[in-house]
Amino acid sequence: AKQAELDAAEYEVQAGGGAVSVKINGKKEILSMEISPDVVDPDDIETLSDIIVAAVNQAIKKVESTNETAMSAITGGMNLPGLNGLF
Repeated sequence: AKQAELDAAEYEVQAGGGAVSVKINGKKEILSMEISPDVVDPDDIETLSDIIVAAVNQAIKKVESTNETAMSAITGGMNLPGLNGLF
């Protein structure tokens, strides 16, 4: 039940001072992405790409750390052999 809750959770993460906003769920699936028109510069696609990569990586880290915290609360912080492979 807890895993289903974690999978269904949604998180929003911003990068580049809010220039790119990424919504992700607990299964690490990107649900949506918003890009501010201010950072869309045809002469500088590289910066936009960097901000998008940063936002996606930040979103994934947020899901992983949230899931990790929730699961260690359930297991009482015990490191059960084989448990990590299940989640």
